Amino acid sequence: MTTLSVRYTAPRTLDTAPAADAPPGPGEVEIAPAFVGICGTDLHIFHGDMDARVTTPAVLGHEMAGTVVRVGSGVAGWRPGDTVTVMPLDWDDTCPACLAGHRHVCQHLDFIGIDSPGAMQQRWTVPAATLVRLPAELPLAWGALVEPTAVAVHDVGRAAVQPGEKTVVVGGGPVGILIALVARAAGAEVRVVELSGYRRSLAAELGLTAWDPAAQDVPKLVEEWTGGAGAAVAFEVSGAAAGVETAVEVLGVRGRLCLVAIHPRPREINLHRFFWRELTLVGARLYDRSDFERAVALVADGTVPADRLISRTVPLADAASAFEALEAGGDVMKILVDCTDDALGATA
Repeated sequence: MTTLSVRYTAPRTLDTAPAADAPPGPGEVEIAPAFVGICGTDLHIFHGDMDARVTTPAVLGHEMAGTVVRVGSGVAGWRPGDTVTVMPLDWDDTCPACLAGHRHVCQHLDFIGIDSPGAMQQRWTVPAATLVRLPAELPLAWGALVEPTAVAVHDVGRAAVQPGEKTVVVGGGPVGILIALVARAAGAEVRVVELSGYRRSLAAELGLTAWDPAAQDVPKLVEEWTGGAGAAVAFEVSGAAAGVETAVEVLGVRGRLCLVAIHPRPREINLHRFFWRELTLVGARLYDRSDFERAVALVADGTVPADRLISRTVPLADAASAFEALEAGGDVMKILVDCTDDALGATA
């Protein structure tokens, strides 16, 4: 049986090609991906912005859920039929970051799906150590949201959000909404700042208050909401200069700014505000296994309503249309690529 993959070959160009068919080696597991999500990093690759890092042709995708097909020698605890997601990090365990206990930011990190082949294929071989078990009853489409939820769990942990703290999330895309949901689950009072009317409506449907920075004075709203104290925590998830400005401006004395978005160029930032209010800036990148395990629990118990965040699903052969739809914006949140035989059909 020939299985298929979708590959990035040049800016704004994807093709469909046979996937490699080889038994998993020692310590490896072969998975049949069922659903793969597309994130902002995938869009950056699609635009050609990461050509200096990505080797073409490149199979993309790191937000996924699927089923174990085969296990290599020396692999214990996994068997065909197990439902899994993948924590797509392969570190060297020798660099200073790893030796200091920060393996998720290894100085020679292989981010699987960027630096090596990803999940947008019908068969995918990965190190067994990257597997994270999913509950058998969890729909696999929902399982594809575990990875971005793990990002949100890590972000909320890095910001040390405490119960009752007033928290502002600047940017209401998929990760921003997930951060808001995870922060709320941690006991925070949350407000979301988002330009898109569609995304604000979705936030409201999920019980979140969302403000429009184009029509409302967000710092004034925060001042009223907090009784003049300012927010304890702000998350910058927009990736825009205006978002950085807002996130800094809403913080109260000794507030914490958690930088989540990947900014493509240096930004001006009001350092006087940091001095005057003794603010703290923390970066948040990726996740560790405990973040993934917490994310599985949040998706499984409905704290993260995965079904409400999935805008549509497209078959593997139509992956390019999903990238184009996300690029266009509009009424869309998360799009999944269906890699199953039922959606595409494997050719003999």
